[in-house]
Amino acid sequence: MNQLSLKKFTQFAIIFAALYLAVKYFSDLIKLGSVVWSAASPLVWGCVIAYVLNILMKKIESLYFPHSTSVLVQKSRRLVSVLLAFVVLFIILLLIINIVLPEFVSSIELIAREIPGVWDEVRAWGIANADQLPAIQQMLEQMDLDWADSLKKMMNTLAIGAGGMFSSVVGLATSAVGKLVRFVIGLIFAIYLLFSKEKLHAQGMKIMEVYLKPQQKEKLLYVLRTVDESFTNFIVGQCMEAVILGVLCALGMTLLRLPYAVMTGTIIGVSALIPVAGAYIGGALGAFMIFTVDPLKALIFLVFLVILQQIEGNLIYPRVVGNSIGLPGLWVLAAVTVGGGVLGVSGMLLGVPLSAALYKIFADDVKRRAADMEQ
Repeated sequence: MNQLSLKKFTQFAIIFAALYLAVKYFSDLIKLGSVVWSAASPLVWGCVIAYVLNILMKKIESLYFPHSTSVLVQKSRRLVSVLLAFVVLFIILLLIINIVLPEFVSSIELIAREIPGVWDEVRAWGIANADQLPAIQQMLEQMDLDWADSLKKMMNTLAIGAGGMFSSVVGLATSAVGKLVRFVIGLIFAIYLLFSKEKLHAQGMKIMEVYLKPQQKEKLLYVLRTVDESFTNFIVGQCMEAVILGVLCALGMTLLRLPYAVMTGTIIGVSALIPVAGAYIGGALGAFMIFTVDPLKALIFLVFLVILQQIEGNLIYPRVVGNSIGLPGLWVLAAVTVGGGVLGVSGMLLGVPLSAALYKIFADDVKRRAADMEQ
């Protein structure tokens, strides 16, 4: 057996042994992966935050005295850009919270006030129209609910279970504190990444030069550039599309004199960050809020939203998002469906840019092979 055959045999044996161990200890590997993810998740989220903020930060850096030769400007460019990126993100979140939260609380209060009256109307209608069904009529008459008494009984039940509830509240508070700590760690890690991204880039290039052949390095860089371009274009395009759709929805509802115009437009704009299906999710929430005020206006809103979605799907989305990521609408829908089925909302967000990157890589490979065949 020559040296080349021995090397291939050794590689095959290692791969076979690794597969055997992975199958045999699959459950243990899943547990280990869960532990590793729990420990590393703050760093992963820090990378996500840094990547998104870097898009905004690069734009700010290009506007911050780009042609200045001042040492002070050059040294302060990164600090100012990072701070402004965080300030912009904080302002956006604050505006969303201030617009949506008060309206949402008021709508919940409205629902709580309307439920007793709606129930009494339903019970009265049932009694008036149940003459031919004595059993139903008797049951409805016996269901004359005393809301004050029901509330008193509910409070007594809550008092009895106060001990268990206290434990649940303590557990919930502990979980919330843990998540807050992880978020802070991720945020700090993101700041470190943003300040040292050039150094990390240089280290990555050095590692590739050491461990990869020149051709392998170029292929890897091409894949990384394609994925980065797809994610950047998707994030920018999706945010633009969400703003446009939210503003159009709020303006249209205002012209139609529908309630909760600003809140519903904001919800639809935020939910539109989820490709294809997001606006319908936001529309369902908006229709529910409007229904508490006027069911007919809720129906008008749904008709308006369907029309707006047709305009958005055929005119806005293909131009703003579809063209920017270079993925046909059919594959966008497929990516959202498959990604959502695998990872839920996260899969919907990741599926489209990943599919766009794979689509471009595959298309470029097909063109290259076709050109080689013609020669």
